[in-house]
Amino acid sequence: MIPIASGDGFSGWHALNDTVMGGRSQGSCQVGPQGLVFDGLLIEEGGGFISCRSPLFSPPLDLSGCEGLELDLVGEGRRFKLALACADGLAGLTNLIPGGLRWVIEFGTDMEGTTLVRIPFNALRASVRAKPVGLPLRFDPARITRLQVLHSRFADDGGLNAGFRSGPIHLELLSIRGYP
Repeated sequence: MIPIASGDGFSGWHALNDTVMGGRSQGSCQVGPQGLVFDGLLIEEGGGFISCRSPLFSPPLDLSGCEGLELDLVGEGRRFKLALACADGLAGLTNLIPGGLRWVIEFGTDMEGTTLVRIPFNALRASVRAKPVGLPLRFDPARITRLQVLHSRFADDGGLNAGFRSGPIHLELLSIRGYP
């Protein structure tokens, strides 16, 4: 296992909510001894997402020796997305795409207690602003520049998230690690 963040190791993570596109959802991240805590109010009209994301990894995080990521989190039965940004190896051309290219996957959480989620890299889908990208792109686990956990009204396939709920939201991200 390769630890990425746990406990107070989530320093620098911050909220990014739908206000960046005119929405009205509100949320904030706090780092504590148990991990990252996100509390907020999700408003569907005008946007419909909240998220917490890492600072930029510089140099990029190299997880080339890993098969995927494991997350321990408390998500109260909601469906979330994990989004990874990567240095693209194309002279930064994908960074010119508004909203940026992300590698995403949707996952569920248990109604109570901690959920362990295992995400294989080969299951990630290329996406731009919640819409799948049909280009022949390959995820590179050696060039991860950012991690983000989102609760959005859109699923990873661009359709509606069946587990989406507006209103108060509470998320605890306890740890993230790469698994072999």
